[in-house]
Amino acid sequence: MLRLRCALLLILCFPILTKAQQADSLAKKNTFRIAPFIIPTVFIGYGLMAKGDNFIRDLDRTTQSELQEDHPLFSKRADDFMRYVPALAVYGLNLAGVKGKNTLLDATGNYVVTMGIMTAAVAIAKKQSHRLRPDGSSYDSFPSGHTATSFASAEFLKQEYKDVSPWIGYAGYAVAAGTGVFRLYNNKHWVSDVVAGAGVGILSAKLGYLVYPHLKRLIMGRKQTNFNLMPAYQGKAVGFSFSGRF
Repeated sequence: MLRLRCALLLILCFPILTKAQQADSLAKKNTFRIAPFIIPTVFIGYGLMAKGDNFIRDLDRTTQSELQEDHPLFSKRADDFMRYVPALAVYGLNLAGVKGKNTLLDATGNYVVTMGIMTAAVAIAKKQSHRLRPDGSSYDSFPSGHTATSFASAEFLKQEYKDVSPWIGYAGYAVAAGTGVFRLYNNKHWVSDVVAGAGVGILSAKLGYLVYPHLKRLIMGRKQTNFNLMPAYQGKAVGFSFSGRF
């Protein structure tokens, strides 16, 4: 039981651990810094270490065994939609008039690039690792894709609203941590899969915010543009309005 508590505490402490990144987020815009990448890299390294026969792999097995012993019939699909909640919060806040760091169009661009990086990284890792899921359903356990998606969405929310309130980002990370816990209770992943998935998600978002501005300039060139995507409400219908000058 002690090991189970330690494992769950590790996941639930993700929002606290990521608080260490807040000071580094105040650095010059689009300037590459090593410090914000340390925590997600450590998470990924932790997951990779589970490939061997060591205490991390032992923790995987004992946690899975205790969870299934205590909750053998647990089956909730909340994690299927929870992984997108932090990202949807960005659009909801914009619709409510709470503006974030970027225009909604640029925020969407950052998210698309983030998800592209994350999806590719998870797909490659799953194929290369060939790890059996705890429930024996398939050999694509490492890393947890649901967890990676949720933490990428949480970091996306944090990046957009860290200057408005840090608690918005913490809330996103709480939802992401909950997604990881559900993956354990549903017997779909080992603890190391979830930890590594969190690292992949955070790292993908940070890389996405570095890559997108360069990608945008590459596509648009040096031509000055003035465009925006705004939420709109008209005739009892919610949508978006686009305006621009090229």
